[in-house]
Amino acid sequence: MLSDRNFDKSFMPVAINVRGRKVLLIGGGRIAWHKIQSLQQYADNIQVVATEVSEQIKAAGISYTEKPYEPSDLAGAIFVYACTNLRELNEKVLNDAHELGILVNVVDNPSRCDFVSPAIYRKSYMSVAVSSNAQDVYESIDLRNRIKNFLENGLS
Repeated sequence: MLSDRNFDKSFMPVAINVRGRKVLLIGGGRIAWHKIQSLQQYADNIQVVATEVSEQIKAAGISYTEKPYEPSDLAGAIFVYACTNLRELNEKVLNDAHELGILVNVVDNPSRCDFVSPAIYRKSYMSVAVSSNAQDVYESIDLRNRIKNFLENGLS
């Protein structure tokens, strides 16, 4: 867990309409699939670019291209997740996206992120998001789950 004194980011919670907008993931493995599962609640134009795309992503009907990343893949994206297990490639995606003014989430490195994804509970038109400013994802998930339990089951 990072302390506030050692972490120079301050992520502001915000809700963004992503319907019809390109949400891009570079990387097609387990981490990308995890992000996609959350994104599918909101986004209808999720695209994946990776040299290998998992069967889960393919079976989910997500638009994907199996090929090496190129900066031109970023065209039209509202934001991008760099979710490869290659630090140099994630850094290249970050730099290329910044040149185009696109926000980036480097999934394994919050200090390099422009935005982070909170732990979200959604029911109908209501969403509850819990964020720890990228300092303790497990605490965010735990609190989100408690809120979910409260909303679904009442006081217990």
